Amino acid sequence: MTLGRIAFLGSGETSLAGGRIFETLARLIPSPVRVAILETPAGFELNASLVAGRVKDFLVTRLQNYKPTIDLIPARKKGTEFSPDNPDILKPLLQANMIFMGPGSPSYVVRQLKGTLAWDIIRARHRQGATLIFSSAATISVGQWVLPVYEVYKVGEDVHVKDGLGIFSDFGMHVSFVPHWNNAEGGVDLDTSRCFIGMERFDQWRVLTPAENIIVGLDEHSGIILDFEKNICDVHGVSSVTVMKNTGTEMYPSGANFPLSELGELKLSANESIRPEVWEMLAAVQTPTEESPSDEVLALLEQRKQVRAGKDFAASDRLRDEIAALGWKVKDSKEGQQVERI
Repeated sequence: MTLGRIAFLGSGETSLAGGRIFETLARLIPSPVRVAILETPAGFELNASLVAGRVKDFLVTRLQNYKPTIDLIPARKKGTEFSPDNPDILKPLLQANMIFMGPGSPSYVVRQLKGTLAWDIIRARHRQGATLIFSSAATISVGQWVLPVYEVYKVGEDVHVKDGLGIFSDFGMHVSFVPHWNNAEGGVDLDTSRCFIGMERFDQWRVLTPAENIIVGLDEHSGIILDFEKNICDVHGVSSVTVMKNTGTEMYPSGANFPLSELGELKLSANESIRPEVWEMLAAVQTPTEESPSDEVLALLEQRKQVRAGKDFAASDRLRDEIAALGWKVKDSKEGQQVERI
């Protein structure tokens, strides 16, 4: 088991600071970079595909040097054709080495993903080394305990705690995340820090969580990258990250790092919590199979055949090099052209 990195952003996944975090992570991923963006967090909105699509458009430009393949995963709602349990729409997840979830509703994410095929695949890919990136609502949802922002701030419900997806619970860690930690949109008249609910209601929420709960507060346009191989947490962005425990609070500015153990003792467990069929699905797509040349390669071969017939050997060599750039080696014989995978 090789745990991939996990990044958490306080906000600004398509900002300059967010782009730098994406690029830092892409640089560490072996080529080819395959990105999967889940539409789940905003799946209740009519424009869910546009919300995720904006992130895709941003990454197409920001990560252009890495020539990524980017897929949107429309896993929006259980019980529909776009269910997180529909294996057909989840196929890109099986080979993705960078998986992103972002803005929306934290409570909705948990309701739609908990116990689903999609969530099992995400966790399994992380155990195979894939990088996970969460921002805004998704950052809250994957923690042990959820701060129900919409219900408290928008609807007016009393402060309460909801179960999260608990991405670290398999490893014996109890960590919750609060983005928009230093939000100041309310100005001098309204405290909108602590993800818009203000310090007073945040303190009420914190008391309702168990004593072992460790809270990570992420300032806006700031983030943290957890490296499980090096056991280090690196702080990125324009501001800072706050770690609150029952023993005290520490604030780490951008550029700082601290031991992963500050978030609890990591206990690597077996894979029993992930359904067996998920590992079978992953094994099936990751097992090498005999590969045939693509239509592009075949078209270049046909062009090369024609220019060789016309004795234009300079063009023949150029086409041979283009074919090689696509991963195929050309062999000329009495029977004609043949190609083999490089």
